[in-house]
Amino acid sequence: MQNVDAQELSKFSELAHRWWDPESEFRPLHQINPLRLEWIDELSSLRGKTVLDVGCGGGILAEAMARRAAQVTGIDLAAKPLGVARLHALEAGVENLQYREIATETLAAEQPASFDVVTCMEMLEHVPDPSAVVRACSQLVRPGGWVFFSTLNRNPKSFLFAIVGAEYVLNLLPRGTHEYAKFIKPSELARWSRDAGLALQGSRGMQYNPLTRRYWLSQDTSVNYLVACRKPA
Repeated sequence: MQNVDAQELSKFSELAHRWWDPESEFRPLHQINPLRLEWIDELSSLRGKTVLDVGCGGGILAEAMARRAAQVTGIDLAAKPLGVARLHALEAGVENLQYREIATETLAAEQPASFDVVTCMEMLEHVPDPSAVVRACSQLVRPGGWVFFSTLNRNPKSFLFAIVGAEYVLNLLPRGTHEYAKFIKPSELARWSRDAGLALQGSRGMQYNPLTRRYWLSQDTSVNYLVACRKPA
């Protein structure tokens, strides 16, 4: 059985046609993309690297990394967002980018140790077994390569900010986008990463000011956070 939640796939597929509209439900992804892109590029130096974006959706991050002269593969199990991603890349003339409808674990068995950089952003909290995705990401990256995750912390503050605030008060995201029980504590993600043979290199929190509508990276990982890992050479 694939490590996938059919309801999650359906949820994002229904909104696929709005993925590249910066004023749509995906506005937060467009706003945070430059922040996560710069952090990834700063640590791993994307130019000339082979990169895998796990759970790529409509391709916002994958296409941005391709524009940094990386050879990028984006994978997802939602066909409609992948179709949108392919069309946008074609229209934008981004050629060093391909998309595949394939599970992370399946690709790990097919192409182990094939990528210099693996990214898995805003995806772990949407699958039944996130630790299996972490293991697959570790299998996919080459020794010495980088793996980047981003997800949501599980605590009362994150429930208040990420669900009540973002989905019900500020309407930044559609209601029902996230399930609190699926949020992941940094300690849990760190343990899964270590168990998968990855060495933690650093983390960043992502914060939002609703008055200025501005996001920024910080040391506060209590709500949204990013983690950088490396596969020992």
